[in-house]
Amino acid sequence: MVGMANVFDLSTTAKRFRFVAVLEAFTWLGLLIGMAFKYLPADGNEIGVKIFGPIHGGVFVLYLLISLWTARKLSWNLVTTFWALVASVPPFGTVVFEVWAARTGRMGELSRSSAVKSEPSFV
Repeated sequence: MVGMANVFDLSTTAKRFRFVAVLEAFTWLGLLIGMAFKYLPADGNEIGVKIFGPIHGGVFVLYLLISLWTARKLSWNLVTTFWALVASVPPFGTVVFEVWAARTGRMGELSRSSAVKSEPSFV
């Protein structure tokens, strides 16, 4: 719960990446709901797609840019950068990637804070 409480803290590169990754997932959800209302009823309504389509498109591009920026700032290798970019394609892939990157030490202080909490204290 602590991680989600700090989702609006944009003070570091890793925190900005996390925010945009979560935002991209929420816009995917909005677009998927809009698509459901467009295609599932016989007389579907396009308003959800018209609203969330451009929003998701903008956040998608922002995610790609923040991924490249984060890769440079956090010294990601080409494989990690590749998977960060690929994660933008499937719904909610950005959040899956962010969780993986944090758990595997690729998210700067967001990774270290998790690692420090799991280590025993000898003081």
